[in-house]
Amino acid sequence: MYGSEQDGFGQYQQSDLAIQAAAASPHQLVLMLFNGLMDELVRAKSHIAAKRYERKVQSINKCIDILNALTSALDYEKGGELALSLANLYDYCVYRLYDASHKLSVDYITEVENILGNLQEGWEKMGRQNG
Repeated sequence: MYGSEQDGFGQYQQSDLAIQAAAASPHQLVLMLFNGLMDELVRAKSHIAAKRYERKVQSINKCIDILNALTSALDYEKGGELALSLANLYDYCVYRLYDASHKLSVDYITEVENILGNLQEGWEKMGRQNG
């Protein structure tokens, strides 16, 4: 795919995602954010490995934006201690991603992937139990 064909495909993917998001429950939205986040973490690692530093910055910033969205979606009244614990984990991941970006560390990103992978698994299990 070249030029406008690729742009068209990207726009199609975005509109398809927008349609999915509009029809999603809050729980499904969290899972969509996690899926996007995990994909972007893989991209960030590949950008570091290939020395594509400008693209690495864009990927890391996307990851941080998604983590901030996950944090802002937490319900502290209903979630209590669990919501606080998740907020702390998301914050920790943001700081590790800043470190990963500055130190060009794939290992730091892998650490974040492991933490978030466990959380994602928990959200998926919760969805199966409530579904």
